[in-house]
Amino acid sequence: MAQLSASKYLIYNTNIMNPFQKYILLTSFLSFQIFPQSIEIKSLKAYVNEDETSFPVILQGNNSNQKLTIEFDVNSQVTPNLSIVFRFCDRDWNPYQNIFLANQNRNILRNLYFYNLPFTVKDARYHFKESFPDSKGYVDLPFSGNWQFYITDALDTSVVYAHKKFFVVYPKVSLVDSLKREQLEDKIYFPSDLAKIFNITTNFNLNNEFYSPNIECVEIVANHKMDYPEIIGRNGNTNTRQFYWDGNRKFTFVARDILPVNEYREVDLRNSNKFIPQNVPAQLDGMDYSRFSQHGREDLDGGSMLTDFEDNYATYLNVTFAVRPPNEMSKDIFLTGAFNSWKVSAEYKMQENSGIYYLTIPLKRGIYDYQYVVGDIYNGIIGNLDWTYLEGNSWETTNHYYIFLYYNDPDYGGYERIIGFNEIKSK
Repeated sequence: MAQLSASKYLIYNTNIMNPFQKYILLTSFLSFQIFPQSIEIKSLKAYVNEDETSFPVILQGNNSNQKLTIEFDVNSQVTPNLSIVFRFCDRDWNPYQNIFLANQNRNILRNLYFYNLPFTVKDARYHFKESFPDSKGYVDLPFSGNWQFYITDALDTSVVYAHKKFFVVYPKVSLVDSLKREQLEDKIYFPSDLAKIFNITTNFNLNNEFYSPNIECVEIVANHKMDYPEIIGRNGNTNTRQFYWDGNRKFTFVARDILPVNEYREVDLRNSNKFIPQNVPAQLDGMDYSRFSQHGREDLDGGSMLTDFEDNYATYLNVTFAVRPPNEMSKDIFLTGAFNSWKVSAEYKMQENSGIYYLTIPLKRGIYDYQYVVGDIYNGIIGNLDWTYLEGNSWETTNHYYIFLYYNDPDYGGYERIIGFNEIKSK
């Protein structure tokens, strides 16, 4: 597919080129055909302004014009030729195919500038860092909702090397949110800590510019876990999820089953005197254990802080995570954290040997929040996730909750628009 798109590019441009330009382009094209880019994107991060632990939601309008900072390393033998493409998405993170939402001519950054990493850095050679919307006006983000950016080949944007999710919010509706400690009483929980939950209630009065029937749902994202939002819809009230509407413009959404879990574990690889060889354990004592009855220390709320890319010691290490469960496991254990955007995936399924579960992954020096999640894989699908089995559940946990109000906007052929946003903190 990359070669086909490049061919179209070549044919189109040769019609307006002189013979010397044609020769240069043809030479470049043949090099692309024979020696395609060997690219590996590493340590990809997206955050607000200069706070690299922040959740990637940028507020626009109302005197709050924040920027999304994108930063990553590249492992490549030659200076990479890449672009960054921005796509507006629906709530399920599928890019809209509607031409009115494509934001054409303002959705792509070309000619990326790369810094050279110190020669002491292993497994990466180049570094990129830029903020968006960019100062030159090549990229803007005009729609309020879910977005993704894709790091692609410059000649063929269908060749995607990495991508990441973020939110853009133009707030129109003021949300009033509350968080209370409660205990579930629908059954007997053992241990009793599993009954501890947060009740998060969202109230608002809808502005006159919006239609009440078009209010879709409220989504709650805990810390950085964008792939696992808590959704409170308009239909199907239960003991733990409720929706109230006065028939006019007053709305209430309630979620009273939000598990606090525990503070995250942390791996800190910054000390080059302690973590000397390239192959190192995540913890110096070599092993993690269940923390169900032990409250963790304050963390980065799901984030990470990497060693500055100009530092001579900002290299990559092969880090082995190991955990010994308290009992024999009938389910799988997955490693997840800031290094994989908190995605529970088969790639991060841990291997078992004599009751110890382990996994080795490459990480750049820095601090990363992480935890162990229990689940099942059936026909390639991961389900029955349990975030508390090895981590515990405590009201004392400090979490950030990001609350989004979605609206079915009829403009531009219809799209899911975020019209309200709030952030609350437990504890």
